[in-house]
Amino acid sequence: MTTPVTSVSAARRREVIDALRRGTVPQAGLGLFAVGLERFETALDDDLTIVARGGSAFHALRGEYGSGKTFFARWLAERAKRRGLAVSEVQISETETPLHRLETVYRRLVERLTTATHQPSALRAVVDSWFYALEEEVLADGAVTEDDEAALAQAVDELLERRLADVARTTPAFSAALRGYRRAVAAGDGAQAEALIAWLAGQRSVAASAKRTAGIRGDLDHFGALGFLQGLLTVLRDCGHPGLLLVLDEVETLQRMRSDVREKSLNALRQLLDEIDAGRFPGLFLVITGTPAFYDGQQGVQRLAPLAQRLATDFTTDARFDSPRAVQLRLPGFDLPALGELGRKARDLYAGAARHPERLPDRVDDAYVDELARALTGSLGGRVGIAPRLYLRKLVADVLDRVDEFTDFDPRAHYALTLSNDELTETERNAAAGAGDVELDLDLDTS
Repeated sequence: MTTPVTSVSAARRREVIDALRRGTVPQAGLGLFAVGLERFETALDDDLTIVARGGSAFHALRGEYGSGKTFFARWLAERAKRRGLAVSEVQISETETPLHRLETVYRRLVERLTTATHQPSALRAVVDSWFYALEEEVLADGAVTEDDEAALAQAVDELLERRLADVARTTPAFSAALRGYRRAVAAGDGAQAEALIAWLAGQRSVAASAKRTAGIRGDLDHFGALGFLQGLLTVLRDCGHPGLLLVLDEVETLQRMRSDVREKSLNALRQLLDEIDAGRFPGLFLVITGTPAFYDGQQGVQRLAPLAQRLATDFTTDARFDSPRAVQLRLPGFDLPALGELGRKARDLYAGAARHPERLPDRVDDAYVDELARALTGSLGGRVGIAPRLYLRKLVADVLDRVDEFTDFDPRAHYALTLSNDELTETERNAAAGAGDVELDLDLDTS
């Protein structure tokens, strides 16, 4: 269900409005702007229920640039957090996070790991909560008392080994590092504890002495990354987080990579999907995002037939008949009515935090919100799909802020829509350059 605007806290309103003013996707509160996503709610909530019960799920999000893929992913992340799941959003890139190097993907995953109560990286808080849960379970059994520290430590280590038995068969260093971390914390050795948490997070350049003390060596590699992910899911589940939503964003960047790197990356994705299907990752909800060209073109998924078969979805029918349970979920993007609805939601949210909300109904009425949507879309060559980010920024920063600040400001009389080159993304800039009948303040000098 979409959160009613009247129930939003002042702090949440401020956080969302500030993000819109900057032209970025808010980190929270996205249910307030979920225009057109209602059709997915039931199916995705069912997926979240399955994941929370120890199953797994996967979807490939499909949409052109500006269709709202990142918005959708973060909207889903909010729903996941409300169910207690941890969340991580990883942006795939050729240089910083290449998909064919799963150890790098895992490292970014942990760096961005967050829960409803902890911001990135939440790994240490999660591990500490896990050891607390293990201790409570041992004490509840009654065989060991809290005063007998040695017996308690041994019992916790034994329980740790049982919980990570499946992980230890392929990646024994994961449990060894956790044992070493617990000993370091008990001994008050903060440096050693930090080093081992860093190693568990897949970080490089961890001191050899710290690894030697814990009985581990080397760094995480491509083959160990899936074992570490399996271990992380176990730790999350035992400390009250029944699963992990992992978003791999902008996977379409694979199309621009060298052919050998692209093929390795596609194969790594196929391997990950096969492992999910085989039940290796209970509690994992994987979402990837990409453009139609990535899924349909010969430089993307179609280059690897086994992967194309796993992601195959029929999009020959009208988009209104798309199943929200399909492997690929198509985001059709915005039309003008939806853009106007988005503007009205933003205006109504802003009113709850405004110093002079009484000015908004007349000066920024529904008709004006629609007029601004048409004008902004026209300035982008009619491409409604790429307009939402810039539209919301203009509405908040150029119109609503001024109406709230200045008694006599009337946007119809005192505001004319203009765009400057430095406020546009590359996609927006290309669209604006093609809008020949619109006079814009664009400095296209690249010298």
